[in-house]
Amino acid sequence: MIQATTKQSIQPKSRKYNNKLRFKNGLIGWSFITIATVMICLFYFYPMAQALILSFQSGAGSNLQFVGFDNYIRLFTDPTFIAAVKNTVIYLIIQVPIMIILALLISVLLNDKKLKLKGFFRTAIFLPCITSLVAYSVVFKYLFGSDGIINQMLINVSLISEPIQWLTDPFWAKVTIIIAITWRWTGYNMIFYLSALQNVDNSIYEAAKMDGANAFQQFFKITIPMLKPIILFTSITSTIGTLQLFDEVMNITKGGPGNATLTISQYIYNLSFKYTPDFGYAATVSYAIVIMIVIFSIIQFKVAGDKNA
Repeated sequence: MIQATTKQSIQPKSRKYNNKLRFKNGLIGWSFITIATVMICLFYFYPMAQALILSFQSGAGSNLQFVGFDNYIRLFTDPTFIAAVKNTVIYLIIQVPIMIILALLISVLLNDKKLKLKGFFRTAIFLPCITSLVAYSVVFKYLFGSDGIINQMLINVSLISEPIQWLTDPFWAKVTIIIAITWRWTGYNMIFYLSALQNVDNSIYEAAKMDGANAFQQFFKITIPMLKPIILFTSITSTIGTLQLFDEVMNITKGGPGNATLTISQYIYNLSFKYTPDFGYAATVSYAIVIMIVIFSIIQFKVAGDKNA
């Protein structure tokens, strides 16, 4: 009887202790989440909401006037914005597939167990993406100058008879920007593919070899299907990065010649700080990028066959 009474008195105490401990742990957990949530709302969602409100206004500084959808209507008749969109889409359509394919092929080669100095090659290919954006842009500007090393090398091997105007010709200026972006970000995407390949069971490839599959069949029938989620992820992140392209164009060509290499992000900068400031229209152009990112992301999900898109 005494033991039963003792057990009954102990159980409520232990239950209260467990409840207090659970509440304390939960409070600590919620404190971490709350801080992160407040910071995200303060530095991400609040500026986004303010930019959306600003996109319906026109003017600079505190001299803003509500203009409704006039800024959005202006987009369709703005030749500079249309030129910036065309240039950005060209970079996107040409550069992103080239970069994704290169990163995929390089990752497959560097995943070969028989390859020596794999660590060196992986590091060498990844290093460009951690270099300073401004520094490497300036280097590319000098490399592709009319009297730069690239032209000298091409002339020495008799591929060209006169220097190519990489930075002053509209076509070659775009090519220079595409080469620069590809050089910098291929290694970044390669890391994702390489880490995914290392998680693929070798027995799958061994079974395919026993069934008579050659290297090309293994690549298209095993490697690509296994990397499909990573390919989709890198395609979307590369699309977002290209639509926001700014540093390379600003430092290498400054958007020239004319507006031949101008991007949407650089146009936003010009609207805010270079031309007569129009922060409302600049915010409208920035939301045009958001809309384009959403559209291209949905297209990529659909092409990849993702049913959740």
